[in-house]
Amino acid sequence: MDGTRVALVTGGSRGIGAATALRLAEDGMDVALTYVGDGAAAAEVAAGIEALGRRALVVRADAGDAEQAAACVTQTVDRFGRIDVLVNNAGVGVLGPLEELGTAEVDRVLAVNVRGAFLTARAAAGPMGAGGRIISVGSCVTQRVPGPGCTLYTMSKSALIGLTKALARELGGRGITANVVHPGPVDTDMNPAGGPFAGPQAAMTALGRFAAAREVAAVVSFLAGDDAVYVTGAEFAVDGGHAA
Repeated sequence: MDGTRVALVTGGSRGIGAATALRLAEDGMDVALTYVGDGAAAAEVAAGIEALGRRALVVRADAGDAEQAAACVTQTVDRFGRIDVLVNNAGVGVLGPLEELGTAEVDRVLAVNVRGAFLTARAAAGPMGAGGRIISVGSCVTQRVPGPGCTLYTMSKSALIGLTKALARELGGRGITANVVHPGPVDTDMNPAGGPFAGPQAAMTALGRFAAAREVAAVVSFLAGDDAVYVTGAEFAVDGGHAA
C-alpha cells in the first residue's frame, strides 16, 4: 500500500459526479466510481482518471438496491486496500404535483437519495480511518423551494442534512468529517443550461447563470482536502445565490 488516498464517488459517470471524480484524481487520489446505466460514460471517466496518472475502478451499482449500495464500498476497499473519501452523489429526481406522485415513485426516490446514501456511508465508515471524509451532494431546494412540485425531491435531499450532522457527531471522535454540498442549477445533460426550463432557473440565482459541474467539484475537493480538517457537520451552498 503506497499511502495514496482513495475516493469513492457514487453516480460518477456524468455531471457533478464525473467532474468530482476527475477533480479528486487531479488532487492525487485513486478513484472508484459507480454507475447504473451508461457503462461507456463511466469508462470514459475512468480513462480520464488514468490519464491523470491515478488508478480507477468502475463499479456498476444501483444506490437504490440495499446490497449494491454497500457492496460498492467493499469492492473499492478490495481493489485499493482502503477508502478515505466517500462522495454520496448518486440521486434521482421526480417532480410533480403532490397528489399525482405514486407510491412506487416515492419508494424509488427515498431508496436512492436517502437509504442508499445512509447504507453507503455506513459501509464506508467501518474501514475509513482518521482523516476520512464523507461528503453528500444535496440540493439548493433544501434552502429555498422554487415552487410547487418539488415536495418529494426536497424531502429526500433534506434528509441528507440530518444524515450529515449525525455522522459528524458519530464519527468526529475518530477524526472523520461529514459535510453536505447544495448545488444550484448546474449545466449537465439532465438539466442543460440551454434547455427549455433553464431561463427561470438561472433567473432565481443572484448570479443569473448555471454553474459548471467543475465549480461544484471544486468545493467537494476543498472538503476532501487538508484545509478542511476542522470543517464538519456543515452545509455549503454552491448555488449562485439561489438562497440569497
